[in-house]
Amino acid sequence: MSAKADPTPPRVRDLPVEGMHCAGCVQSVETLLRRTDGVEEASANFGTHRIHVEGDVALKTLEERLSKGGYRLGDRTTRLPAGVDAEAAGALDGVLEVAPEEGGLRVRHVDDPGVLEALRALLPEHAQLQTEEDPRTRRLVAMERRWRLRFLLAAPLAALAMIAAMTAWLPEPLRGGWVQLVLAAVVVFGAGAPILAGAFAALRRGSADMDVLIALGTLVAFGASTAVVLGLLDGPLYFDASAMIMAFVSLGRWLEARARQATGSAVDHLLRLEPETALVLAGPGAEARSVPLRRVLVGDRVLVKPGARVPVDGVVRDGASRLDESLLTGESLPVARGEGDEVAAGTTNGTGALEIEVTAVGDDTTLRRIAAWVERAQGQPAPVARVADRVAAVFVPVVLGLAALTFLGWWLVAGDSDGGVSAAIAVLVIACPCALGLATPVAIVVGTGRAARQGILIEGGAAIERAARVRTVVFDKTGTLTEGEVRVETHELDASTLAMVAAVERKSEHPLAGAILQHAARVGVEPRASTAFEASSGRGVQGMVEGRSVHVGSAAWFDELGIGHGALDAWRAAAGAAGATVVLVALDSQLAGGIAIAQTQRPDAREAVDALRAQDIDVRILSGDTPEAVAQAARELGIPVDATQAAVRPEEKAEAIRAIPHAAMVGDGINDAPALASADVGIAVGGATDVAGAAAAIGLLGDSLHGVPIALALCRRTLRTIHENLAWAFGYNALAIPLAALGILPPMAAAGAMALSSVSVVLNSLRLRRAPLGPGTFSDD
Repeated sequence: MSAKADPTPPRVRDLPVEGMHCAGCVQSVETLLRRTDGVEEASANFGTHRIHVEGDVALKTLEERLSKGGYRLGDRTTRLPAGVDAEAAGALDGVLEVAPEEGGLRVRHVDDPGVLEALRALLPEHAQLQTEEDPRTRRLVAMERRWRLRFLLAAPLAALAMIAAMTAWLPEPLRGGWVQLVLAAVVVFGAGAPILAGAFAALRRGSADMDVLIALGTLVAFGASTAVVLGLLDGPLYFDASAMIMAFVSLGRWLEARARQATGSAVDHLLRLEPETALVLAGPGAEARSVPLRRVLVGDRVLVKPGARVPVDGVVRDGASRLDESLLTGESLPVARGEGDEVAAGTTNGTGALEIEVTAVGDDTTLRRIAAWVERAQGQPAPVARVADRVAAVFVPVVLGLAALTFLGWWLVAGDSDGGVSAAIAVLVIACPCALGLATPVAIVVGTGRAARQGILIEGGAAIERAARVRTVVFDKTGTLTEGEVRVETHELDASTLAMVAAVERKSEHPLAGAILQHAARVGVEPRASTAFEASSGRGVQGMVEGRSVHVGSAAWFDELGIGHGALDAWRAAAGAAGATVVLVALDSQLAGGIAIAQTQRPDAREAVDALRAQDIDVRILSGDTPEAVAQAARELGIPVDATQAAVRPEEKAEAIRAIPHAAMVGDGINDAPALASADVGIAVGGATDVAGAAAAIGLLGDSLHGVPIALALCRRTLRTIHENLAWAFGYNALAIPLAALGILPPMAAAGAMALSSVSVVLNSLRLRRAPLGPGTFSDD
């Protein structure tokens, strides 16, 4: 098999990156990427350790560029069967290593879906590749293990160095300078090797980050002490300080790695819901056979036994059951599903067997798209993070200057050069901006992860910040405050006219059209053929049926068309007062009758409205429905009628929502797309099919409105956590640096405090996983 030419690289890539330790690393990675030929835009996220790259650039180029700064792309291991050309695999962009093994090849490559597809293209017919299922978790576990081992090496040796320096009762050989030098050298150059390597890489690329500060502080202490031992200088020994600094830094990195595993669990949790195999039915009456999920195709039929997880998105073709969709939608009660109903991968079947026709597999399933949405959201910073980014960009040079001034002050003013060295080392160590870099991204990762577990998808940090400031929530009525299913209550039409109306409505996607068609079917009326269909947004529909023009729409539209409807005004008013939506029908521009359509209020609508009020949020209704129907819905929900707007067209909704400051628009994500996009925050209800819709910043996977107050409360709590983290990070440095400069905080204590600050920020963010969200959030917090 010959090597195949690599396809054109995708213009947008989201890739894992290894080697970032602080906010300074983020700046360095972004600078490296933006200076790479072909890269148009690039950003890095410290919370998720991922980069976002736009432009025509190969993975090999990105890997080479990052390696110059001491970073590398996250990798994945895939095994190929015998018969695949090793040279062809090695030539693919993104492949890092190819090694023969029994039964085939082991390939280490960049963790990118495009590389997997390229490897799959090399397979012989019917052959399979086996790829690592969870490389992200493997990387996190490996990182945690490495730093744990380094800390376990550093801690006892650093303790011995400190005992040797401070304990007079030890024999002279055991507390001499050479013993301390050896102990400290093992810790500094052994356990601290990654930090020193990172520092030299940063200096080589002309920047300075947290590793530079730690390395400078440690090497200054170690170097000055070595000079004393060699007789080149007179003064105290700081071997114990240099060793303890590395030990505390290793402890901090270890605890951060442990915490990072917890923050990244949301996406992993979602993907674990997908079974590895599916029971595929070869044909009617055939025995179901277990097939790896990656080999299931759209159009196949799969059998889902009672108690099993649904492996794919599909439509039920046979059987009935109740499905637990709580892990996707946050709704605790099982949902009835039968023939013709759609089901999603990752949900759990109840007591009945289901035969499902596959409509989506792999990355196209609802479960995978939700996981991708969450992962993207966790990588998008909040605007408030820009403050930390600006500070981090100049922080290290400023700290280096402060350390130099500290030494000069002690030496020239106090005449104590030894004290100046100690204070300067403490300043370098205490000022590490790790807590500053962690303040925002970790809180976003935890907050969006908690939301995802409750069936709420949040677009990212910017959406969190906007949602946290929402003071008004505006609801659409049809399909949002009311049930998606509507029904015809009464109508003033004969059977022939109803058939013509059904012919036109059959081409409409509006919920009211579905109600008319269902009613026609129930009464045995068959829709006729129609032509020249045209929908007038927010007004109605029209078409030609058997040579006659048919108009179906609102009274306001009929007024625009000059079609009189006075004969039905009394009936229309009575139906509207009862909460029904009335559409009028005209044949050849003459009034032919009307249809009254009832919409059932969602059972949780009143609870959601009351919960929002409990959070001091104003609630309004903005609807294209008739004033009578909107007023009736407002009365049932306890919303003042003067807080509603009715008969509003979609484009007018967008204008109306823009006029309300700090407003969230809640709609179904389809008909309300202009308003959702125009609001400060768009919230799409029932977004399980299209994962919240392109116009919405927040998507509720289920149909329950409980998610609206929960989402807003969670966003406020997340933003508050970010502010707490930033206040701690800034306040810690503002207080600790002067203490270190004055000699109150020695180097060892500075190292411990530095590690504690980073861990404190992570732990404060992790509190979001179970923190109370306030009134009206329907939780047990």
